[in-house]
Formats: sequence, structure tokens, C-alpha cells
Amino acid sequence: MTKPEQLLQSLQAAAAALKFDLFGICPAVEPTGFSRLLEWLDRKYHGEMTYFETRLAAYATPTAVLDRVASLIVLGMRYAGCLPRSASERIGQVASYAAAPADYHEVIWRKLDHLGKILEELMPEARWRGVVDTAPLLEREFAQLAGLGWAGKNTMLINPKQGSYFFLAAILVDRELPYSHPFSADHCGTCRRCLEACPTAALVEPHLLDARRCISYLTIEHRSPIPLDMRPGLGDWLFGCDVCQDVCPWNRFAQPPSAVEFAGSLPNATLDLVEVLQMDEDAFRRRFRKTPLWRARRRGLLRNACIVVANTRCAAAVPELLRLLTDQEPLLRGAAAWGLAHFPESSNRTALQGRLQVEADDEVRGELVRALEMMDRSATGKPPSPHEPQ
Repeated sequence: MTKPEQLLQSLQAAAAALKFDLFGICPAVEPTGFSRLLEWLDRKYHGEMTYFETRLAAYATPTAVLDRVASLIVLGMRYAGCLPRSASERIGQVASYAAAPADYHEVIWRKLDHLGKILEELMPEARWRGVVDTAPLLEREFAQLAGLGWAGKNTMLINPKQGSYFFLAAILVDRELPYSHPFSADHCGTCRRCLEACPTAALVEPHLLDARRCISYLTIEHRSPIPLDMRPGLGDWLFGCDVCQDVCPWNRFAQPPSAVEFAGSLPNATLDLVEVLQMDEDAFRRRFRKTPLWRARRRGLLRNACIVVANTRCAAAVPELLRLLTDQEPLLRGAAAWGLAHFPESSNRTALQGRLQVEADDEVRGELVRALEMMDRSATGKPPSPHEPQ
């Protein structure tokens, strides 16, 4: 039987060899943040993320993820943060966690499987399960309990020596392990940079996020048309957002990734808007199938691109917006109409009018009418409506 001290040292060494940058162990208790989750859901801040409601009971206890679980090994793996950003009108920005060519789920699952096999050698009787943000588990709560950091005002877990640019993962084990000291301090102090910098005011108060206003939620999880009043706030963010992390003073301590999968080239950090809008389903699959951007699907990513094109006034993308007016996806026809409203040339107006004559989808028709009205106001010099950008 391996002694607790030897077990801990062996697991720490194995995790470090696998390029996990944070390591801690905590008991499998009811997460203290479950009551906050209930309040968050009651305020409807989760938007269209209905999986929180359908799996609500599971979030109350880690036994829903692994029967008779006693301990959680909580791990963090860094990714490249504070990336340089292009100012070109033709470029859409992608959140740092999705910039690498690999899907972090697959990378970390392989490493968890390796670490789990080492655990089996040390504790042959143990049962375990590795998870990477897909199981009903409040990872941030357990990470804090395992001593990895504290929950910042931007709701991200912050480590005092490494900032917040890391993925969280866990191995649930049905045996008691040597536990780490919980992280009890909050080092955000009076700082409000993340709240003040959020382009859409999604951080309604410290530690509280209204996901319905969050750019990351709107560009990834939100499946329907993005609300009109939120569209200008997206700026040039095509997929996700880093603003609340980029402005965090603790990220001055952020270090390069240890794992080679996230330390090399970052081909998806910025994307050409014209190239994105030209993608059919096959092209989208070939480019993004094994990356985090796959989650948005083609319809979501191209919807976002239409909005970014409008926000940046990328005239080079107008031919693609015109082509998307006849796309089979109603979501894209509507988004293309809104995008074209920001390019009030007569030929674009004619194209919108022509599409309105044949469009059968009521929601798309509404977008077309709105786009034409925006063009009319632009032509007459009238001020925009409250839902339009200045």
C-alpha cells in the first residue's frame, strides 16, 4: 500500500510530467457555489444554456459524475493569453483558449487517461473518472477548494502566480486522498477593471455574470439571432472574448503554456472574415472539426462574421453578404441582411428588396425590413433607432 505522502508526490510528479501546471486535491463535498447557481438560474442569466436546468440535480453533488466519489484531483493547464490582436477591418478575433489548432478536450482527456492509469498502479482498488468541462461539475468551486486559486470578479478562477489563462480538469476518485489546503483569500480587492472593460456590461456586479450579455455566450452558446442591442458590442470578436481576462492585473504573471499542443503556432487566433463567410459546410468541417470553434457550427460562426463585418465596416465582405442572402440557413440570411444595412449603396438596397419579395421566413423578413429602414435613415440623415449602432 502506497503511503499518502508517497502517493501525493507520485501524482504531483506525474501531473507535472504531463504538463499540468496546477495540481490540488479536495474532498468530494457538495460545492459551496450550488446555491449561487440556483440564484443565477432563477435570474435567467443562463440564457439558452438549458443544460444547466436539465442537469441541475447533478450539479449538487459530484456523486452524479462518479458513484461513491470521495476525492477530486483538480488540475489546470495553461494556454497562451494576452495575444497580440490585429486592427484590420477584415480580421475577426478569436478567444485565446481556442487559438491553438488542437481541441483542448481531446488533448486533456488523453493526459487524464494517462494520469488515471498511474493512479491505478498506485491504488489498484480505486475507481476513477476524468472530466474536462463537459460533466455536470462546478469545476471552479472544487478548484478553489483544492487550493488552485480564487474566483475573480470576472467569475474566472485566478491563480496568484499564473493568472487565469488555463483550462480546468479533474479526476474523480472513489478513495480518500491527501487533501490540499483550500484557497480562502480573495485578492481582487477594490479593482473593477473587468467590470468596467466589458463591452456589453455582462458583469452586472462583482462575481456575477449575465451570460445573455456576454460576448463569449452570444458567439458560442446562443443559437438564435443575436439580440439587436448586443450586436454593436461584439466589436470584432468572432468567437468568444478575452477582454475581462486581458485587463486583469493578475495576468501580468501569466506564463507561456507548458503543453506543446498549446505552445506552438496559433492559427485560429484571428480569422479572415471574407474567408469565413465563403465557407460551406464541408470547408467549415475541414478547418474546424478538431478545434473548439466547431461548437459554434457553421451557422453560428458565419452569423457572428456577418455582425463583425458590419461593426468593422469591412467592405471587402459585401459580396459574401449578398451571397448569404440566399443561404439555406434562415439565421444566416437574417444576419447577412443586418450586415448589408451598414453598406447603404443602392445595389445593396436593391438586393435586400429583391430578397424581401421572395423570403418566406417571418424572422428573416423582419431582419430585411429593419435593414431597409436603417438604410433609409442613413440616406436621410435621421438618427438611428435605439437598437442600432451610432
